[in-house]
Amino acid sequence: MRTDSPIGAALHGGTSSPARQRGLTLVELLVAIAVMTLLFGWALPSFQTLSARQEVSAEVMRLKTALALARNTAIARRATVTVCPSHDRLSCNNDWTSPLMVIQGRAEGGNIGSDEVLRILDDSRVVSVSYRQDGRPVRYGALGRPAGHNGTFHICGRHDTGARVIVSNFGRVRVEDAATC
Repeated sequence: MRTDSPIGAALHGGTSSPARQRGLTLVELLVAIAVMTLLFGWALPSFQTLSARQEVSAEVMRLKTALALARNTAIARRATVTVCPSHDRLSCNNDWTSPLMVIQGRAEGGNIGSDEVLRILDDSRVVSVSYRQDGRPVRYGALGRPAGHNGTFHICGRHDTGARVIVSNFGRVRVEDAATC
């Protein structure tokens, strides 16, 4: 059957004209681009806030992991275990966004020296992490207590996201959301 006749074209679901419309018109394309732009403009701030909250959550987990490892190791080995930040892996500093080192020993004077490095956790992605103004690391004794080194980590992320990680006198850790940084 011929498809160029009106009856053949009707049977095949087409028109009798050999040229069919394919693709979008310019108006349809512009409307689709406008809708996509509006959706992207609406979703981008929400995505940035979600990403900032995720960075703070990752930092909370990094601190909790380091502190729990140090406390559990101190109890298991009946020894002093220290958590401190270190850029060069040779000495401790007071920048808690740098890699965290879990060390068996006291790291006296901030020098790691011959103390055994148990674990190094990657550096942080948040804007700032502060602990104590005196620059002392967190040290757990053989009973799992921080022995005067308790305090609060203040974590500040982007877009006014933040949290607090609180180390108690017994060495336990709890987390609170921070309203603002």
